[in-house]
Amino acid sequence: MVRSTRFEEFLQKKWSAEKRFGLEGCESLIPALKTIIDKSSENGVENVIMGMPHRGRLNVLANVIRKELEQIFCQFDSKLESADEGSGDVKYHLGMYHRRINRVTDRNITLSLVANPSHLEAVDPVVQGKTKAEQFYCGDTNGNRVMSILLHGDAAFAGQGIVYETFHLSDLPSYTTHGTVHVVVNNQIGFTTDPRMARSSPYPTDVARVVNAPIFHVNADDPEAVIYVCKVAAEWRATFHKDVVVDLVCYRRMGHNEMDEPMFTQPLMYKQIKKQKPVLQKYAEKLIGEGAVSRQEYEEEIAKYDKICEEAHARSKDEKILHIKHWLDSPWPGFFTLDGQPKSMSCPSTGLTEENLNHIGQVASSVPVEDFTIHGGLSRILKGRAEMIRNRTVDWALGEYMAFGSLLQEGIHIRLSGQDVERGTFSHRHHVLHDQNVDKRTCIPMNHLSPDQAPYTVCNSSLSEYGVLGFELGFAMASPNALILWEAQFGDFHNTAQCIIDQFICPGQAKWVRQNGIVLLLPHGMEGMGPEHSSARPERFLQMCNDDPDVMPTLTEDFAVRQLYDCNWIVVNCSSPGNYFHVLRRQILLPFRKPLIVFTPKSLLRHPEARSSFDMMLPGTHFQRLIPEDGVAAERPEEVKRLIFCTGKVYYELTKERKSRGMEGTVAIARMEQLSPFPFDLVKAESERFCNADLVWCQEEHKNQGYYDYVKPRIRTTTQRAKPVWYAGREPAAAPATGNKNTHLMELRRFLDTAFGLDAFKDRQ
Repeated sequence: MVRSTRFEEFLQKKWSAEKRFGLEGCESLIPALKTIIDKSSENGVENVIMGMPHRGRLNVLANVIRKELEQIFCQFDSKLESADEGSGDVKYHLGMYHRRINRVTDRNITLSLVANPSHLEAVDPVVQGKTKAEQFYCGDTNGNRVMSILLHGDAAFAGQGIVYETFHLSDLPSYTTHGTVHVVVNNQIGFTTDPRMARSSPYPTDVARVVNAPIFHVNADDPEAVIYVCKVAAEWRATFHKDVVVDLVCYRRMGHNEMDEPMFTQPLMYKQIKKQKPVLQKYAEKLIGEGAVSRQEYEEEIAKYDKICEEAHARSKDEKILHIKHWLDSPWPGFFTLDGQPKSMSCPSTGLTEENLNHIGQVASSVPVEDFTIHGGLSRILKGRAEMIRNRTVDWALGEYMAFGSLLQEGIHIRLSGQDVERGTFSHRHHVLHDQNVDKRTCIPMNHLSPDQAPYTVCNSSLSEYGVLGFELGFAMASPNALILWEAQFGDFHNTAQCIIDQFICPGQAKWVRQNGIVLLLPHGMEGMGPEHSSARPERFLQMCNDDPDVMPTLTEDFAVRQLYDCNWIVVNCSSPGNYFHVLRRQILLPFRKPLIVFTPKSLLRHPEARSSFDMMLPGTHFQRLIPEDGVAAERPEEVKRLIFCTGKVYYELTKERKSRGMEGTVAIARMEQLSPFPFDLVKAESERFCNADLVWCQEEHKNQGYYDYVKPRIRTTTQRAKPVWYAGREPAAAPATGNKNTHLMELRRFLDTAFGLDAFKDRQ
């Protein structure tokens, strides 16, 4: 209690004009957390992963995780320079990782606090995913060695839907962390909002009743009651491996932050708070009155901790540079070096031997379990796969199978999660086979590739995007040597997980210097299926890319990999299964990790032309960032009148139209498979090859959506603005797509006419 209280008082004294989101009014949180950790350590827990909002975060870092005080104090120095790349983040958002001896049990314990943004509860599923990963990698199938603790504010716990989504993951087979201890710092107020305006239930913790979690309400001004309750909570979790909630009923002595004036909005409440004796003073008087502690002992404790703070403050002045490496919540030791040296900026071939492709193909087209009855329709699908393997070709599902299977054989764990991913929303994947006669009897052929392969986890998720994507992001955080994929049921549905994308995935490395290799699979394509089943909103992802549209980069030998290293994420729209296979394998073979956004197809899953030969996937082959024109137009490039750049499914519509118009010699079509980072070098080569051609960008999306606003300035920069970049596509619109089939076909006809009509652009100027 002394440490908890005096830490806040020290910060207030030294930096009275700084925000720190102090713990005044709930100082018993620190002994509460220590009790949960100590008791859990006694029960065998070796690793505790924590997530919390900003209130009390610095105190938790200092007095629970035992971050060096000088590292915390130097964060208050406004002149501190950053030694690392990226934007950095405010001090009360940072996380950390620390392994130390637990003084109560004399056992080693690893504590990590996950960095998180001001979206207070967004970190909940991220912590659960990281916890699940740590349990998975150490074979902890019951949560006896790794556990999570989540801290919450009362208003956010009741108000944020992600809390409910996270609770509903708590008992699902592929998502359970075998019990989480939730601690609610119940200030009895939001920022300035009273409980009567903030929730419709009597208690802020009532949301936990949805999973029948026990909820302990305790007066935070009674430290001994708090400790007792926390011991019971830790015992509950250790015994039953279910969630448990501790509601610390307290108050907030300052405003929302130390600069705020709470009397504006809660005058009567704050008159009462001003009269309230601080809990340390109250508790000390009780103990002194009982004769358990002398006043001298109490004052000596205070003087001892004050001295520790003063000495750390003096040392903090020597810090001239902020090293973000001191604030990493998920270090990956040994990943970034090879034999003590930084890894080279190169990527080996992502191809496979014919023998390996055949072996994986045979597993993909068989049922490797005896006496297993599959659905008749599935028998036909497996026969079709076997036929493709004999013909040395793959479709989309088989291309994915080849990538996954080969990585599993190389010891890379793969986890594919999302709504209906086991079968696939479009009934193309079938990674889990179901016995038609025996309930719950299933078979995952991909786990039968070889005796020493890594395990494959494929799991249908709850009907949640926000919670599940956060969970998979946390899982990917734990280790770089795994391929973690989240698939949206339709690409449009990622927008309910936008918070995870905006706060963690897009800027994660810039804010927290934390790489993450998560893959988002977003089914995308305009097929007349209406506004909610068409667009994965590529424009949003491209707008958040950090490459400069107006600067032509220096084209060095390692340009392609260097570009990937410098970007914040990779955005691709593959038009062939072979290229999809390569981009998935490249994700692991790169010497670093970046998030990968893949706009996956719907109609192309079964399109007869969307096939790839084994020749595209053999040793020596790579992912093609841009697939150049290689047909009739390439034979006499100087005679080509129009060079159409496009991406994804529209390529097949363009080639069909070009053939029907007999324009194969005068119109070239290049497929941009990787949109970001932008393939400046390959676009330059293609536009120089067809030097007499007009440049056109063609997309099926509406003009204010899709890729046009992203690619146009970059193509112009590449060509030194020598030519305009004409647009062929749908008109601007508010909705992503029409739901009327006839309108859809009319729009398609119109933009194809524009793409191939000789004077279509000039007439419109």
